[in-house]
Amino acid sequence: PIMTEKKALPPTWRNLWPLPATTVLVSCVGKTSRPNIITIGGCGIASSKPPLISLAIGAGQYSLKLIKETGDFVVNVPSCTQVDVTDWCGSVSGKRTDKFAEGGLTPGRSDKVKAPYVAECPVNYECKVWKIVHCGSHDLVLGEILQVRIPSDALNEAGDGLDPAKFDPLVSLQLEYRSLGRKVGTWAQARKAR
Repeated sequence: PIMTEKKALPPTWRNLWPLPATTVLVSCVGKTSRPNIITIGGCGIASSKPPLISLAIGAGQYSLKLIKETGDFVVNVPSCTQVDVTDWCGSVSGKRTDKFAEGGLTPGRSDKVKAPYVAECPVNYECKVWKIVHCGSHDLVLGEILQVRIPSDALNEAGDGLDPAKFDPLVSLQLEYRSLGRKVGTWAQARKAR
């Protein structure tokens, strides 16, 4: 298809989110503090070997301080039905609010890290800090994934991975929450067809 003329726009907050990103709840705990949760709209996979997940966390965030103290965190992937609690966790400070208690969320006991996971979230990645890079307004936190938790009723037929049809993760796109939607293809299908 022929595109219309493109307009040059400034790099405003809204224009920085043209690509959908998984919205996650990151749980963490400091050395002496209670567990906390922060909502992150910029999350992705950075590497498969080692298995690294990336998070863009505001440089002044309380949760970033906790993550730096203990060197670990859990990335919890909410479903679309959890949009309200996800948004709320990103709207209040963990310094003054017990987000687990007030949000009606359950801290699960992680196997590999000190930070608890959010039991209500369908997918949980237990991570240890691999590297933190200061990038200006945000720090890029790279976490090595040590363990993945997926409920058995969301697994594929082989039982070795997530079945995307059984899970509708929350994504962020231009300051809006969106459903992932329907499948439109698979990776490398064009190569297989040739």
